[in-house]
Amino acid sequence: MSTIIRPDCQYIGVSTKMYLGYEQSLAWLAGIREQLLSRTAQGPDSSKVIAFIAPSFPVLESASRILHGTGSQLAAQNCAASDGAATGEVSAGMLAELGVQIVELGHAERRADFGEDDAVVATKVRAATAAGLRPLLCIGELEHGDAASAARQCLDQVSAALSSGTNQEIDPSSVLFAYEPVWAIGALQPASAEHINAVLRIIRKELTYGNKPVVLIYGGSAGPGLLPRLPEADGLFLGRFAHDPVNFGAVLNEARARQFHLETP
Repeated sequence: MSTIIRPDCQYIGVSTKMYLGYEQSLAWLAGIREQLLSRTAQGPDSSKVIAFIAPSFPVLESASRILHGTGSQLAAQNCAASDGAATGEVSAGMLAELGVQIVELGHAERRADFGEDDAVVATKVRAATAAGLRPLLCIGELEHGDAASAARQCLDQVSAALSSGTNQEIDPSSVLFAYEPVWAIGALQPASAEHINAVLRIIRKELTYGNKPVVLIYGGSAGPGLLPRLPEADGLFLGRFAHDPVNFGAVLNEARARQFHLETP
Protein backbone atom coordinates (compact mmCIF):
# COMPACT_ATOMS: atom_id res chain seq x y z
CA MET A 1 0.00 0.00 0.00
CA SER A 2 1.44 3.38 -1.02
CA THR A 3 1.85 6.16 1.49
CA ILE A 4 1.29 9.89 1.25
CA ILE A 5 3.84 12.03 3.03
CA ARG A 6 2.41 14.27 5.74
CA PRO A 7 3.89 17.56 6.98
CA ASP A 8 6.12 17.33 10.03
CA CYS A 9 4.17 19.94 12.00
CA GLN A 10 0.70 21.13 12.89
CA TYR A 11 -0.71 24.64 12.53
CA ILE A 12 -3.11 26.23 15.00
CA GLY A 13 -4.26 29.66 13.88
CA VAL A 14 -6.77 32.30 14.89
CA SER A 15 -8.27 35.35 13.22
CA THR A 16 -10.00 38.14 15.13
CA LYS A 17 -11.76 39.28 11.95
CA MET A 18 -13.22 42.70 12.97
CA TYR A 19 -14.70 41.72 16.32
CA LEU A 20 -12.16 43.41 18.60
CA GLY A 21 -11.44 47.11 19.00
CA TYR A 22 -7.94 48.56 19.27
CA GLU A 23 -7.49 48.28 23.04
CA GLN A 24 -9.31 44.94 23.09
CA SER A 25 -6.92 43.66 20.44
CA LEU A 26 -3.86 44.67 22.43
CA ALA A 27 -5.20 43.00 25.57
CA TRP A 28 -6.05 39.88 23.58
CA LEU A 29 -2.58 39.74 22.05
CA ALA A 30 -1.05 40.00 25.52
CA GLY A 31 -3.22 37.06 26.57
CA ILE A 32 -2.16 35.04 23.53
CA ARG A 33 1.48 35.79 24.34
CA GLU A 34 0.97 34.46 27.86
CA GLN A 35 -0.62 31.28 26.55
CA LEU A 36 2.21 30.68 24.09
CA LEU A 37 5.01 31.38 26.55
CA SER A 38 3.48 29.17 29.23
CA ARG A 39 3.66 26.24 26.84
CA THR A 40 7.20 27.04 25.80
CA ALA A 41 8.11 26.82 29.47
CA GLN A 42 6.71 23.29 29.57
CA GLY A 43 9.60 22.07 27.46
CA PRO A 44 10.17 21.05 23.82
CA ASP A 45 7.08 20.50 21.71
CA SER A 46 7.55 17.04 20.23
CA SER A 47 4.48 17.46 18.01
CA LYS A 48 5.85 20.65 16.42
CA VAL A 49 2.83 22.91 16.77
CA ILE A 50 3.10 26.25 14.96
CA ALA A 51 0.71 28.96 16.10
CA PHE A 52 -0.25 31.78 13.75
CA ILE A 53 -2.13 34.90 14.76
CA ALA A 54 -4.17 37.13 12.41
CA PRO A 55 -5.32 40.36 14.12
CA SER A 56 -6.78 43.43 12.40
CA PHE A 57 -4.51 45.51 10.18
CA PRO A 58 -4.11 48.49 12.59
CA VAL A 59 -2.51 46.33 15.29
CA LEU A 60 -0.14 44.28 13.13
CA GLU A 61 2.89 46.33 14.18
CA SER A 62 1.95 46.03 17.85
CA ALA A 63 1.27 42.32 17.37
CA SER A 64 4.76 41.82 15.94
CA ARG A 65 6.22 43.40 19.06
CA ILE A 66 3.92 41.66 21.56
CA LEU A 67 4.33 38.20 20.04
CA HIS A 68 8.10 38.48 19.61
CA GLY A 69 9.90 35.54 21.16
CA THR A 70 6.80 33.30 21.34
CA GLY A 71 7.68 31.20 18.30
CA SER A 72 4.38 32.10 16.65
CA GLN A 73 3.92 33.43 13.14
CA LEU A 74 2.18 36.72 12.38
CA ALA A 75 -0.62 36.58 9.82
CA ALA A 76 -2.76 39.13 8.02
CA GLN A 77 -6.41 38.70 7.11
CA ASN A 78 -6.06 39.93 3.54
CA CYS A 79 -3.80 41.77 1.11
CA ALA A 80 -4.25 43.85 -2.01
CA ALA A 81 -3.80 42.39 -5.47
CA SER A 82 -1.15 45.03 -6.24
CA ASP A 83 0.43 48.17 -4.85
CA GLY A 84 0.19 51.74 -6.13
CA ALA A 85 -3.14 53.48 -6.73
CA ALA A 86 -5.34 51.32 -4.51
CA THR A 87 -6.87 53.64 -1.91
CA GLY A 88 -7.56 51.98 1.42
CA GLU A 89 -5.80 48.72 0.54
CA VAL A 90 -2.66 47.18 2.08
CA SER A 91 -0.02 45.66 -0.18
CA ALA A 92 1.64 42.31 0.35
CA GLY A 93 5.00 44.05 0.30
CA MET A 94 4.09 46.31 3.20
CA LEU A 95 2.80 43.32 5.17
CA ALA A 96 6.13 41.59 4.64
CA GLU A 97 7.94 44.70 5.92
CA LEU A 98 5.80 44.58 9.07
CA GLY A 99 6.95 41.03 9.78
CA VAL A 100 3.86 39.24 8.50
CA GLN A 101 4.61 35.70 7.32
CA ILE A 102 1.17 34.35 6.39
CA VAL A 103 -1.73 36.04 4.63
CA GLU A 104 -5.29 34.72 4.53
CA LEU A 105 -6.85 34.79 1.06
CA GLY A 106 -10.05 33.60 -0.58
CA HIS A 107 -12.19 33.58 2.56
CA ALA A 108 -15.90 33.05 1.91
CA GLU A 109 -16.72 36.48 3.39
CA ARG A 110 -14.34 38.20 0.99
CA ARG A 111 -15.90 36.32 -1.90
CA ALA A 112 -19.51 36.98 -0.86
CA ASP A 113 -19.27 40.49 0.59
CA PHE A 114 -16.54 42.04 -1.56
CA GLY A 115 -17.05 40.22 -4.85
CA GLU A 116 -13.66 38.51 -4.90
CA ASP A 117 -13.90 35.80 -7.54
CA ASP A 118 -11.36 33.14 -8.48
CA ALA A 119 -9.44 35.57 -10.70
CA VAL A 120 -9.05 38.12 -7.89
CA VAL A 121 -7.98 35.42 -5.43
CA ALA A 122 -5.41 34.11 -7.91
CA THR A 123 -3.95 37.60 -8.38
CA LYS A 124 -3.67 38.05 -4.62
CA VAL A 125 -2.02 34.65 -4.19
CA ARG A 126 0.64 35.65 -6.71
CA ALA A 127 1.15 39.05 -5.11
CA ALA A 128 1.59 37.43 -1.70
CA THR A 129 4.00 34.82 -3.02
CA ALA A 130 6.06 37.44 -4.84
CA ALA A 131 6.37 39.40 -1.58
CA GLY A 132 7.64 36.33 0.28
CA LEU A 133 4.42 35.69 2.17
CA ARG A 134 2.85 32.26 2.52
CA PRO A 135 -0.76 32.26 1.31
CA LEU A 136 -3.36 30.73 3.60
CA LEU A 137 -5.90 29.79 0.94
CA CYS A 138 -9.45 29.26 2.19
CA ILE A 139 -11.41 26.66 0.24
CA GLY A 140 -14.82 25.12 0.76
CA GLU A 141 -18.13 24.15 -0.76
CA LEU A 142 -21.18 26.38 -0.49
CA GLU A 143 -23.76 23.74 0.38
CA HIS A 144 -23.64 20.54 2.38
CA GLY A 145 -23.22 17.50 0.15
CA ASP A 146 -21.18 14.34 -0.15
CA ALA A 147 -17.42 14.32 0.41
CA ALA A 148 -16.49 13.65 -3.21
CA SER A 149 -18.48 16.64 -4.47
CA ALA A 150 -17.10 18.87 -1.72
CA ALA A 151 -13.53 17.86 -2.48
CA ARG A 152 -14.05 18.48 -6.19
CA GLN A 153 -15.26 22.03 -5.54
CA CYS A 154 -12.28 22.65 -3.26
CA LEU A 155 -9.82 21.31 -5.82
CA ASP A 156 -11.35 23.52 -8.50
CA GLN A 157 -10.76 26.52 -6.24
CA VAL A 158 -7.18 25.44 -5.65
CA SER A 159 -6.54 25.01 -9.36
CA ALA A 160 -7.97 28.45 -10.12
CA ALA A 161 -5.93 30.12 -7.39
CA LEU A 162 -2.59 28.46 -8.12
CA SER A 163 -2.58 28.40 -11.91
CA SER A 164 -5.06 30.99 -13.19
CA GLY A 165 -4.20 30.13 -16.79
CA THR A 166 -0.53 31.07 -16.45
CA ASN A 167 2.46 28.94 -17.35
CA GLN A 168 3.95 29.22 -13.86
CA GLU A 169 1.84 27.24 -11.42
CA ILE A 170 2.40 27.76 -7.70
CA ASP A 171 3.53 24.67 -5.79
CA PRO A 172 0.74 23.48 -3.46
CA SER A 173 3.34 22.58 -0.82
CA SER A 174 4.21 26.29 -0.50
CA VAL A 175 0.62 27.15 0.47
CA LEU A 176 -1.42 26.56 3.63
CA PHE A 177 -4.94 25.35 2.85
CA ALA A 178 -7.83 26.02 5.20
CA TYR A 179 -10.80 23.79 4.45
CA GLU A 180 -13.81 25.83 5.51
CA PRO A 181 -17.13 24.53 4.20
CA VAL A 182 -19.14 27.72 3.78
CA TRP A 183 -22.28 26.16 5.21
CA ALA A 184 -20.40 25.43 8.45
CA ILE A 185 -18.92 28.90 9.04
CA GLY A 186 -20.58 30.48 12.04
CA ALA A 187 -22.79 27.45 12.54
CA LEU A 188 -23.64 26.11 15.98
CA GLN A 189 -21.87 22.87 15.11
CA PRO A 190 -18.96 22.29 12.73
CA ALA A 191 -19.15 19.80 9.92
CA SER A 192 -19.01 16.22 11.14
CA ALA A 193 -15.58 14.73 11.70
CA GLU A 194 -16.41 12.01 9.20
CA HIS A 195 -17.16 14.55 6.47
CA ILE A 196 -14.07 16.65 7.19
CA ASN A 197 -11.73 13.65 7.21
CA ALA A 198 -13.18 12.27 4.00
CA VAL A 199 -12.85 15.59 2.16
CA LEU A 200 -9.31 16.23 3.40
CA ARG A 201 -8.25 12.72 2.44
CA ILE A 202 -9.32 13.26 -1.16
CA ILE A 203 -7.77 16.73 -1.38
CA ARG A 204 -4.45 15.53 0.07
CA LYS A 205 -4.23 12.65 -2.38
CA GLU A 206 -4.80 14.99 -5.32
CA LEU A 207 -2.40 17.73 -4.23
CA THR A 208 0.55 15.71 -2.90
CA TYR A 209 3.40 15.26 -5.33
CA GLY A 210 6.38 13.05 -4.47
CA ASN A 211 7.94 14.05 -1.15
CA LYS A 212 6.26 17.48 -0.99
CA PRO A 213 3.53 17.31 1.65
CA VAL A 214 0.66 19.78 1.67
CA VAL A 215 -0.72 21.39 4.82
CA LEU A 216 -4.48 21.04 5.26
CA ILE A 217 -6.13 22.60 8.29
CA TYR A 218 -9.82 22.87 9.15
CA GLY A 219 -11.85 25.96 10.00
CA GLY A 220 -15.55 26.55 10.47
CA SER A 221 -17.03 26.68 13.98
CA ALA A 222 -14.02 24.74 15.21
CA GLY A 223 -13.58 24.33 18.95
CA PRO A 224 -12.30 22.05 21.69
CA GLY A 225 -12.52 18.31 21.21
CA LEU A 226 -12.56 18.50 17.41
CA LEU A 227 -8.88 18.20 16.53
CA PRO A 228 -8.39 14.76 18.18
CA ARG A 229 -11.17 13.49 15.91
CA LEU A 230 -9.53 14.81 12.74
CA PRO A 231 -6.57 12.56 11.90
CA GLU A 232 -6.62 13.92 8.34
CA ALA A 233 -6.21 17.54 9.46
CA ASP A 234 -2.84 19.19 10.05
CA GLY A 235 -4.35 21.65 12.49
CA LEU A 236 -7.21 24.11 12.98
CA PHE A 237 -8.05 27.68 12.00
CA LEU A 238 -10.06 29.18 14.85
CA GLY A 239 -12.44 32.11 15.03
CA ARG A 240 -14.53 33.59 17.84
CA PHE A 241 -13.98 30.64 20.16
CA ALA A 242 -10.31 31.64 20.42
CA HIS A 243 -11.05 35.29 21.10
CA ASP A 244 -10.62 34.12 24.68
CA PRO A 245 -6.87 33.39 24.90
CA VAL A 246 -7.51 30.57 27.38
CA ASN A 247 -9.56 28.75 24.77
CA PHE A 248 -6.76 29.17 22.25
CA GLY A 249 -4.42 27.59 24.78
CA ALA A 250 -6.80 24.67 25.23
CA VAL A 251 -6.62 23.85 21.52
CA LEU A 252 -2.84 24.19 21.61
CA ASN A 253 -2.85 21.56 24.35
CA GLU A 254 -4.91 19.23 22.17
CA ALA A 255 -2.47 19.70 19.30
CA ARG A 256 0.56 19.07 21.52
CA ALA A 257 -1.02 15.93 22.95
CA ARG A 258 -2.10 14.49 19.62
CA GLN A 259 -0.22 11.56 18.23
CA PHE A 260 0.71 13.11 14.93
CA HIS A 261 1.53 10.79 12.06
CA LEU A 262 3.87 11.94 9.31
CA GLU A 263 2.54 9.42 6.80
CA THR A 264 -0.90 8.15 5.99
CA PRO A 265 -1.83 5.12 3.90
